Amino acid sequence: MSCDATPPAAPMPTHPAPDPIGRRAAPRRATRLRGGVVLAAVAVGVLAGCELRRVPDGAWRLRQRAAPSAASQTPAAAAWPRVYALDPAALARARRRVRSGDPGIRPAYDRLVREAAAALEVPAASVMDKRRVPPSGDKHDYVSMGPYWWPDSTKPGGLPYLRRDGERNPEIRVDYDAPRLAAMISAVTTLSLAYYFSDDEKYAGRARLLLRTWFLDPATRMNPHLRYGQRIPGITEGRAAGIIETRGLVGVVDAIGMLERSPSWTAADQRGMAQWLSAYLGWLRSSVIGKQERGARNNHGTWYDAQVAALALFTDDTALARSTLADARTRRIGSEVMADGRQPYELARTRSLAYSVMNLEGLCRLAELARHLGVDLWSYRSPRGGSIRKALDYLAPYADPRRTWPGRQITPTEPDLLVSPLAEARLAYHDAGYDALLRQIPQDAVRSHRAQLLYPEPDSIPLAARTGS
Repeated sequence: MSCDATPPAAPMPTHPAPDPIGRRAAPRRATRLRGGVVLAAVAVGVLAGCELRRVPDGAWRLRQRAAPSAASQTPAAAAWPRVYALDPAALARARRRVRSGDPGIRPAYDRLVREAAAALEVPAASVMDKRRVPPSGDKHDYVSMGPYWWPDSTKPGGLPYLRRDGERNPEIRVDYDAPRLAAMISAVTTLSLAYYFSDDEKYAGRARLLLRTWFLDPATRMNPHLRYGQRIPGITEGRAAGIIETRGLVGVVDAIGMLERSPSWTAADQRGMAQWLSAYLGWLRSSVIGKQERGARNNHGTWYDAQVAALALFTDDTALARSTLADARTRRIGSEVMADGRQPYELARTRSLAYSVMNLEGLCRLAELARHLGVDLWSYRSPRGGSIRKALDYLAPYADPRRTWPGRQITPTEPDLLVSPLAEARLAYHDAGYDALLRQIPQDAVRSHRAQLLYPEPDSIPLAARTGS
């Protein structure tokens, strides 16, 4: 019996989930029969190394239990976490190396532990912390402001605001929800990764508190929509561009996968997060704002697809995930990357290097999400010659700090800007040439980078390397 087999149960809800009130009760005989089938399925599943888990509609499903790590016999040990935008085998390889004392990976792990210690001190933030009241009158609604919009000094009250691309208005940090959301997501992803590598329950417990406060606690939870994201004073109270601010949910889905074996993480937590993310996915797909963002032809569209695919996989809507990722071949790679690797919609920006890397990272997330479904975006080449690898190879030479970026970049970039894409490409394409490019970056920045844990060097290079072009 496959561990993905589903005992007879109500079908998964469409997005958003329907109101459960009014569901017709099953006849008593059918209920007893279904219960017998479920018990039989459980018995077979347990013998096959499966576990019974509840999904958002209340049905029970058998899933494969993660194998315990050879390096640890603790109940929380999980060699292969349930992740979607990361490679579970790569994470397990890094975990094994950390536990064996591999000096090559130690700087990255030590840095993770330091960052996790700081994340333990991050307050449990909520949308309710703001004094600002959204247009709806409900403080549970998320509110943020477009970062590149400034008061017009020639107009009374500065309204309407004017756009200055690439210049961040410090006003965005004053009583808006975006900084709190970003801090929460950063802390949760750091804590969950630290828990996965260490099995230290304090990290999981704190991550759970942060997630419950933002998403689940009725008194503090965010409503699952971004109707008032990236408002522009004097122009609009919300717009499609605000959806880019939840791109970190792709990482939150994987963070939950790393927390699943923690005693701190309960079935109610799992169910609650699935319900919230399912509702948000429904809003992304059905709202006018969400549909507008889907139509964006730059990093906004790329990261919209990454969110939809990740949330669809998490909520077991594999059909939606598969169609989104298959469409990304033409909708994202084909339309956003030229034959020489240039990304014209990003090159038009005043921070063109940073935005080109940001969109490349989104394309890489799509490719890794697609890999779980057997859709190969890493090797896809569009009819006009664009591909993820071409985009990467166009940017890769600028990992060398001695090279000058030819486009506009009005703000400084960090020396480790390209570490993650190069480390991931090393695994995706089995190409040691990306190691040579990584060696051009200051080595302190490379050795301690989290990419060493997420995309560790392979144990050996396969004979047949992927040749994506």
